[in-house]
Amino acid sequence: MTQPATEPAILADLARVFDDFQGREYSGPLGSDTRFFADLGLASIDAVVLGEALQERYGRPLPFVDLMADLGRREDRDLTLGELAAFLAAHIHHEDLPRAEA
Repeated sequence: MTQPATEPAILADLARVFDDFQGREYSGPLGSDTRFFADLGLASIDAVVLGEALQERYGRPLPFVDLMADLGRREDRDLTLGELAAFLAAHIHHEDLPRAEA
């Protein structure tokens, strides 16, 4: 039985993804409270592209429709990296995390 991926490991992986997402380089620290729209300046289409990239990265379909539906029911509709890491931790396994390149 595999262990679920940890949120800190996924958060570190997300930081690597955002190092050069869509040709953009984000300077400054990324943490669990970093917000997609307010802090990173992403647009809705960027969230869609990111979702597709994460499904490819982790090699499985992920129910982003559910995540977006939950966001749509809240007053603050900005997503934090911590929320995304928790979502991913619930849907991927530790062995699926890409290994850091030496």
